[in-house]
Amino acid sequence: MSLRVIIVDDEPLAREGVAMFLKDPGISIVAQCDNGVQAVKSIRDLKPDLVFLDINMPGLNGIEVVQAIGAEHMPLTIFLTAHDKYAIDAFRVNALDYLLKPINAEHFAASLRRAREELEKSRIHNHKEQLARLLQSFSEPGVAAKPDAANRILVRSAGHVYFLKPRDIHWIEADGDYISIHTDNKTHLVRETLKVMEERLANEGFQRIHRSSLVNLEAIRELIANDNGDYQVVLKDDTVLKLSRNYRDQLYSRLNAD
Repeated sequence: MSLRVIIVDDEPLAREGVAMFLKDPGISIVAQCDNGVQAVKSIRDLKPDLVFLDINMPGLNGIEVVQAIGAEHMPLTIFLTAHDKYAIDAFRVNALDYLLKPINAEHFAASLRRAREELEKSRIHNHKEQLARLLQSFSEPGVAAKPDAANRILVRSAGHVYFLKPRDIHWIEADGDYISIHTDNKTHLVRETLKVMEERLANEGFQRIHRSSLVNLEAIRELIANDNGDYQVVLKDDTVLKLSRNYRDQLYSRLNAD
């Protein structure tokens, strides 16, 4: 049977290695992704039969990719890992395929053969149940809880609970049914709406600057005027965001007041 495959790994050599093992007339590599955010978009848009997914990636890791897609919508998945013993044990318990890097040709062939068998026997439903159990073992899908008494926002993601103070958040962007919360050293993909986060952070110095962007006023370094009269918002970390005309007056008012 023909297989449509996506390869996800932040290491170019690792992606090339998987692609080399997949040289087969019956296999089509429809996308190669070097980060989790790109992987989520490609999986949603291209709907492949099989995904080779690295666990340890900066930003959005492999487990968080599965959380973002949802186990019920995730294609058949073979995980890639270099040293995460805890993850390997979890995969074994849930009878999921994984490949330990550097990848052994014999092991790769065996995993690919099992994937073909799963697809041919139409047992994808069972695989999705396994993914759901795996996600459960790493905690609930990423959610942003309401700020607590100390004005912290709790974000659950991949077995971790992050306590984010509003001042640590630079900006938040809408991403389909999710939002991306950008901090100094990490981006959290969370199942929430921008409108809800705007309401939660209303008294914490945040301002909507675009229908898809919410910004911490303290993170703004400057505004730059374009030739057409529009403005860009430049943050202290050099992130450049578009300022919508619909929110321009509100932003000016908040900045002048502060």
